[in-house]
Amino acid sequence: MSATFRRPEILEIARRDGRVTVDGLAAHFGVALQTIRRDLADLAEEGRLERVHGGAILPTDPPPGAFLVPGLRAAPPQAAPRAPQRARLPLADAGVLDTLAAACVNALPEGASVFLGAGPAPEAAARALLRRRGLLAVTNSLHVAATLSENPDCEIVLLGGAVARSGSGATLGAMALEAVERFKLDAAVIGCAALDRDGDVLEMDMRLAVVHRAAMAQARRTLLICESARVLRSAPARVGSLRDMAALFTDRAPPPALASLCQGWDTRIDTAAARAASAA
Repeated sequence: MSATFRRPEILEIARRDGRVTVDGLAAHFGVALQTIRRDLADLAEEGRLERVHGGAILPTDPPPGAFLVPGLRAAPPQAAPRAPQRARLPLADAGVLDTLAAACVNALPEGASVFLGAGPAPEAAARALLRRRGLLAVTNSLHVAATLSENPDCEIVLLGGAVARSGSGATLGAMALEAVERFKLDAAVIGCAALDRDGDVLEMDMRLAVVHRAAMAQARRTLLICESARVLRSAPARVGSLRDMAALFTDRAPPPALASLCQGWDTRIDTAAARAASAA
């Protein structure tokens, strides 16, 4: 297969998975590793991908038309029929998140090393850790780092990278991805935009999903904080599965089918703290 046909498929795989590897693409296309390296180098030079060790990821700030198939032009702008709006995901409930985060961090031992992701749930976990001693916190969130800076007994490592323009304060891209892969941590604490009926943990931003997925791989266990309002919802970027989680901290028991999956995967569901708060 020539590069003309191979490279659009490489971009499609990158869009789907958030990351491609030299070894994986060479096996997929049945070509030499050096052939794939040339493909990735050329795509990176065009701004379509960003090179990382062993492969490439989606660029942090892709140029206009970065994912067009070579040789095709974008259609001129024209009035389009109004499409039905996607159901909006719920806004974070700070009170619920603080309750769940307190239960989550209680599962962390003193002196733990922990990754805290970006988003409202890890930010709540950071607030719950302000009195924790001997903590090493690695994060890709400016907000988490700022909160934990008020804890004098916490060592903070803020991963580098481009800062998301969404206001989430997340650092993204190759620098963040390569930095997190240098650690081996006791735990990762993440939230999510949605949790679907298959038990898939989802985010709105593929670049954020890739960093969180890499952090999970460097942690001995992952703890997920997810309000019940996000359960049986959908978002486009897959972080992982409840199969990958040691525990799910939520404010209401999930639907029976999802609870059954968690039981089969040995993923603990913790709703005790939320029940106690509502009873108080």
